[in-house]
Amino acid sequence: MKRIEAIVHSEKIPELNEKLKEIGLKGCTITDGKGRGKGEKPVVQSGRGTGKYTSEFSARANLSTVVDDSEVDKVVKTILDAASTGSPGDGKIFISTVAEAIDIGTQKRGNEALH
Repeated sequence: MKRIEAIVHSEKIPELNEKLKEIGLKGCTITDGKGRGKGEKPVVQSGRGTGKYTSEFSARANLSTVVDDSEVDKVVKTILDAASTGSPGDGKIFISTVAEAIDIGTQKRGNEALH
């Protein structure tokens, strides 16, 4: 089993979620956050609209899921197709090995816990 974590622009999440459902991904967790990296920094207006400043952080979303090893390439390709604009700062994908998974409700273990 592999954990796939993708950090992407927050506005890409609705399209990305739909594409992942289309390929049969059963579930994922999405958390909102802020990040900084290579991408263009957002310009933000002050509260009264009288001034502008460059924000240190950009709005990002972290999508996390665990899939069977045979599904990794399909999920990664879907994330790349839905989230990439070809610009620096589009995000990152991290893939790591999961030693064990346990479904708390059914107490199933391993790959069976993913379904």
